[in-house]
Amino acid sequence: MDWSAFRDHFPVTRQWSFLDHAAVAPLPDVAVAALHEYAASFANNGIAAVRDWLGRIRHARQLATQLINAPHPDDVFFIPNTTYGVSVIAEGFPWQNGDNVVVPAEEYPANQYPWLNLQHRGVAVRSVPSRGNRVNIDDLRNAIDARTRVLAVSAVEFASGYRNDLDALGELCKKRGIFFFVDAIQSLGAFSLDVQKTPIDALAADGHKWLLGPEGAGLGYIRRDWVERLHPIGVGANSTVRPFAYSTIDFTLKPHAGRWEGGAYNVPGVAALAASLELLLNAGIGNIEGRILELTDYLCDKAAAAGMEVFSSRTANEKSGIVSLVKPRVPPEAIMKACRAAGVIVNNRAGRIRVSPHAYNNFDDLDRFLDAAGTVRN
Repeated sequence: MDWSAFRDHFPVTRQWSFLDHAAVAPLPDVAVAALHEYAASFANNGIAAVRDWLGRIRHARQLATQLINAPHPDDVFFIPNTTYGVSVIAEGFPWQNGDNVVVPAEEYPANQYPWLNLQHRGVAVRSVPSRGNRVNIDDLRNAIDARTRVLAVSAVEFASGYRNDLDALGELCKKRGIFFFVDAIQSLGAFSLDVQKTPIDALAADGHKWLLGPEGAGLGYIRRDWVERLHPIGVGANSTVRPFAYSTIDFTLKPHAGRWEGGAYNVPGVAALAASLELLLNAGIGNIEGRILELTDYLCDKAAAAGMEVFSSRTANEKSGIVSLVKPRVPPEAIMKACRAAGVIVNNRAGRIRVSPHAYNNFDDLDRFLDAAGTVRN
């Protein structure tokens, strides 16, 4: 794989060593071009260009289907953010008073607040603390009881970088008859995910992290046998089988995930996301995964020389594109300030420095970070 050619698609590299893809990623040139093309098209054609751009939506859906190996494009739906994707399940699930949902305690708020918002319906949230840098599967298993209806986890934990064993968790849920929801925002685009292999019932991910798309355009997936069991939210004309029959009210919902696409699409956002998806898929998600792990392994090997300790698990099946680092007696804000002055973008999560390189980054980017971090003394 020629990673230098891949890197050429990212204008951000001209100014920054950008190592914060777990937050909001910079756009590649192909996504920028898609946004410009959309703006020019509608400036020059107005609604006459609508059919062309709806075709882009269909193309994006095909790419998203390929990304997660969904059984059919209709099993994928576009979402404005991960929170909406979580809420589709949280608000639509057939809860009964006394039910509960099990969630790791260190989940990002988007995968906590929608579940906590169910208290008025008699649904309890069972929060399972991590053990240091790991989410222990036995702890999740022990939190499950006869009234557990949903297990909701992130593919990768946003602060620690711990990569959950989705295959094992999915099998656990399948055996117990529990709905398995995955917040996939910290893995899609960086790690392979096959919903036909891994028994995930639903997932959601905005596109602005590892998928390299703009904010406000993400994707969701719902296993087909759950569609009729979930109460739809956000229902509009586009939820129905005749979305363009404006003068006819026929409340027949689409028999697939498309019923959750109630209103107008974020067409420029989805078109730009499609351009980034093509870039990623052409490179090969397996290749991207290998490159990200190569970069993060390098970072972890060199961290001690900069006086830093690796908090994240680096066990083979647990490591991810997120590396959480600690420099004893040095506040992470001081390291971030030194990095910004040196042209390096990293972040601070849970009181630790979080470094998250993508496949277009190189070892020079990481050395630049290590040099900047090494200058900060307690």
